[in-house]
Amino acid sequence: MNSFQVENLFNVKDKVVLVTGGSRGIGKMIATGFIRNGAKVYISSRSANSCEETAAELNALGPGKCIPLPANLAQYEEVEHVANVLATKEPVLHVLINNAGAAWGDSLDDFPDAAFSKLLTLNLQRVFTMTQKLLPLLRAAAALSKDGDTYADPARIINIGSVEGIAVPIHETYAYSASKAALHHLSRHLGGRLGPEGIVSNTIACGPFPTKMTAHSLEAVKDIFTSTIPLRRLGKPEDVAGTALFLASPAGAFVNGATITLDGGMLVSMTKL
Repeated sequence: MNSFQVENLFNVKDKVVLVTGGSRGIGKMIATGFIRNGAKVYISSRSANSCEETAAELNALGPGKCIPLPANLAQYEEVEHVANVLATKEPVLHVLINNAGAAWGDSLDDFPDAAFSKLLTLNLQRVFTMTQKLLPLLRAAAALSKDGDTYADPARIINIGSVEGIAVPIHETYAYSASKAALHHLSRHLGGRLGPEGIVSNTIACGPFPTKMTAHSLEAVKDIFTSTIPLRRLGKPEDVAGTALFLASPAGAFVNGATITLDGGMLVSMTKL
């Protein structure tokens, strides 16, 4: 058996990373993990002020670097803008983390058509668009790791999904759950198509984490959530940051087309209800 360096298994130092929706919530948790481990991380969000504030906060932590790249990723032109800016600043992109998204809860009778369209666009279509526009930089990163016909350290696409895209949720989030289920399948499709080019695609299907987006739901049903989670707690920043670091590091180089449920066992517990 070939020897390997155990101490480098989770090394992401100097990797170039883009985290969409990286100024708050799960995106910020992930960005923090990469920066604390020496990566160069671009973060995007609709709010320029939020991007700048988060970048300043994370740069103070170091040792990696955080660069704000504000954009409204619901707009096709803004996705193109992000890709164009990155192309002028970086020769490669090692890790693309598609985290930007939105949620909407409403009754079946009253669910707005515009809300359904908004969520499908941002949570699904723009993930495809962003991936498509950044393929040249991802391919360039993959090429650097090519050894003959194989890729020692492929470029990574990490899509942030949800357990609501796997099991029917207990609340009425029709567009959100549908968009995340579609995202999971898109991620697998991309993994199969891009794997031979040295780009892997995986999904982290998150359970409940305390964020601004989930604040309203958790306020109403937090006890129900935690009672269905065997570990009896919500997700922590280190849970999602650690999973993303694993997928982006040499330890996760052979993972492709996977959907990792990060929910403390909530889904397997729900099957007993």
